[in-house]
Amino acid sequence: MRTVTHNNAGDFYYIDDHTHRSVTSIWKKFITYADNQQDKRLWWMTLGILGHGTIFTIITLGVVTLLGNVFALYIIACCAMVISVVVNLAALPTRYIIPIFFLSLLVDLGVIVTAVLLYIQ
Repeated sequence: MRTVTHNNAGDFYYIDDHTHRSVTSIWKKFITYADNQQDKRLWWMTLGILGHGTIFTIITLGVVTLLGNVFALYIIACCAMVISVVVNLAALPTRYIIPIFFLSLLVDLGVIVTAVLLYIQ
């Protein structure tokens, strides 16, 4: 009989006839990757501040401007950039910088999709 036990966040152990196998969640793998990127912290800081502030946010604001000038979408896109910049300027470890950077990119993508959907209506 196979049972599942849960010890820590993200660690699942399947017990099958007295054998233990560990199945690590995707989130745990991602956080481990982010922890291992600590020596490339400057790269992630540069990508977060310069890449997000001068490329991704400008593209997002450009799409919003071309598709209808919805002020709420401007605010959301700018807040996503500010969150990424604040995390970098606070000198937090890459464990926090990388997930927040990708979260802010998802917010920008959501703003673009929302602008396109509002334009189509």
